[in-house]
Amino acid sequence: MDKIITIYHGSEKNVEQPVFGEGKKNNDFGLGFYCTESEELAKEWAVSSMRDGFSNRYTLDTEYLKILNLNSSDYSILNWIAVLVEHRLFSIKTPVARRAKQYLIDNFSVNVNAFDLIIGYRADDSYFDYAESFLNNGISVEQLARAMQLGKLGEQVVIKSKFAFSKLKYEGFDIAKKDQYYVFRKARNDEANRLYQEMLEEEIDGLYIQDIMRGSIKNDDPRIPGNIFE
Repeated sequence: MDKIITIYHGSEKNVEQPVFGEGKKNNDFGLGFYCTESEELAKEWAVSSMRDGFSNRYTLDTEYLKILNLNSSDYSILNWIAVLVEHRLFSIKTPVARRAKQYLIDNFSVNVNAFDLIIGYRADDSYFDYAESFLNNGISVEQLARAMQLGKLGEQVVIKSKFAFSKLKYEGFDIAKKDQYYVFRKARNDEANRLYQEMLEEEIDGLYIQDIMRGSIKNDDPRIPGNIFE
């Protein structure tokens, strides 16, 4: 990563001064300021079918920041989903899912609050459903890893600490037109869902969350798929 990076925050409003400690605690990685290095993705995330949005642009000095890159080879797909289930609100439909949530947190989660900056997948729309299906023993970890590659999953950069907020500089904004970018967003989501349904029709052996718990599988097990960005 370069010392100075440009990041974008897709929003329904112009955000000139992000505030440390504000926002929703049930986002992917908890409280933080959620951005991406892709301006096009920020514009997709900014719009809805009813309104235009803003792509807010910032530069961030990453020197001296403690960075957690969940998409690096140091972590697996299960590290990401463990952090996700610890912070997002999942539909716990079965006793298996309840035990699975705690097992993932206990054995695979990472303390994101110990870092200034987090890089990881963004569980938007379909991708959250895939993660929820895995938690409820509906798909295997191999299928989950494949599903996360569908629809060109976005990568997000999340500013966590007060120190990191102090290194952020607002540079302006661009309007994201709903007539253009909502079409892109919906097409990406629809294509991901189409490919996901095709994948579910295939006969695939693999590790389900119940197998992982029964086998007491831990973070260093070679059967766990690596990250999709490796």
